[in-house]
Amino acid sequence: MRLKPNKASVGKNHKIMIVVGEASGDAHAARLVQALRSLAPNVEFEFFGAVGHDLREIGVEETFSADNLSIVGLPEIAHALPMFWKTFQILKQTAKQRKPDAVILVDFPEFNLKLAKSLKKKGLKIIYYISPQLWAWREYRIKTIKNSVDLLLTILPFEKDWYFERGVEHVEFVGNPLTREVHPNLSKAEFCAKHNLDATKPIISLLAGSRSKEISRILPVLIETADLMLQKNKDLQFVVPLAKNRKFAEVEKAGSAKISNLVVVQNETFDALNASDVAAVTSGTATLETGIIGTPLAIVYKSSAFNYKLIRPLIRVEHFGLVNLIARERLAAELIQEEFTPETLSNELFRLLEPETNKKMRERLKEVTETLGHGGASKRAAEFVLKFLQK
Repeated sequence: MRLKPNKASVGKNHKIMIVVGEASGDAHAARLVQALRSLAPNVEFEFFGAVGHDLREIGVEETFSADNLSIVGLPEIAHALPMFWKTFQILKQTAKQRKPDAVILVDFPEFNLKLAKSLKKKGLKIIYYISPQLWAWREYRIKTIKNSVDLLLTILPFEKDWYFERGVEHVEFVGNPLTREVHPNLSKAEFCAKHNLDATKPIISLLAGSRSKEISRILPVLIETADLMLQKNKDLQFVVPLAKNRKFAEVEKAGSAKISNLVVVQNETFDALNASDVAAVTSGTATLETGIIGTPLAIVYKSSAFNYKLIRPLIRVEHFGLVNLIARERLAAELIQEEFTPETLSNELFRLLEPETNKKMRERLKEVTETLGHGGASKRAAEFVLKFLQK
């Protein structure tokens, strides 16, 4: 359904507060802001809030930096509670003073659901973009969604029905913003030429996540895997794509110097995946991005033993990886905690390098990711936001 702005609202100014907490949410929010500006060029938007790199780049006013909010693990979160409390108070005070027409909360449910509850009590209108994955754990939080969120925008195909069946009526599926926005800018040949790789020999991408703790726990195992695989096949080439908020020194600290056939790139993840024959990908948004590009993958994850022991009993879904959740099957192997070792991962990556196995997974990935829609999610989300603002 295509929604169009009401002509009566054309020219009306809107103040919108945006709160993100992670790099992926910051990227989605930036695309949403650009879509809003494009759809309503005569409207003067005043965007502000807790923002990251991408939102700053497009001119959204930073009232608080979201760069350090992305933390994984209960002990780590507990240690950072004073920072979160300070952030919470600053955002509450900002909303009180500036009285936005709407607050758009993007993902980051541990923080944003509490903020939604607090700001709703103050009479503010709340839009939640990229709905919390309550179907995976903490379903009891649906009460907060019902009472504190005025418009819920989902990006996974099964979520709207799941929420609607549980009494949330103000919910819309906009499609996944990654489907059109995840694409390489370089061909495999161009990427290989740029980074001195041999396009005729196997290339394996190693994605360790975008958070500091993920890098420190996961990347060393990925490096050890590369070392083990090279002992069996000297022709293998490895690429470590770094998120824009990470540093090359983190890769060196993980032991990359001992791998001769390893290239580190930054802000070129999609190009690296497109050029790769297979990939090892840390569980999260990157598994879906890899699936959209069509690169066969193994999903990995490792938290502290304490965190895993606390959190694992709360998780209600059969699969960790987003691409598997959407496929509703174990399409990509999941190597989590103790199962994530150089031996198990190298065996799986060698299996995925087999031509017939590789071909079949590429075909299946294409089928699965087509269920996400064919692009335009940011624009549809913007249309729903504009319609909401007109009420």
